[in-house]
Amino acid sequence: MAKNKFHDGAGPSQRQLKVGELIRRTLAQVLARGDVHDPELNRMSITVGEVRVTPDLKIATAYVMPLGGEGREDAIKLLARHKGELRRIIGKDLTLKYAPDLRFRLDETFDQMDETRRLFNQDNVRRDLED
Repeated sequence: MAKNKFHDGAGPSQRQLKVGELIRRTLAQVLARGDVHDPELNRMSITVGEVRVTPDLKIATAYVMPLGGEGREDAIKLLARHKGELRRIIGKDLTLKYAPDLRFRLDETFDQMDETRRLFNQDNVRRDLED
């Protein structure tokens, strides 16, 4: 049995990256246009930072963040509540054999960047970097 590139540390395949990016763009457009039938979700401005797809393309995990970071948990709950509708819209817009099951996670990269900036601004770290 052949080893799966995604799980042996080699990273995602070109196909996974391409499908993930197509789903990310489509999902971002759907959320920006307010295509989901939920006024509560449509009032939120949600950024879709990345979509990671499993090697078999059956599961897509979208990393999202509401604008300004407010209502993070509410955004995840609302997206999860409408994942069937979002899946149908994405499946209709993309030319995939099967529309992947959607999962939603908070995009922590913004928090990680803030923490990295904070660390680099510490006097002892700046001093070590200058040496």
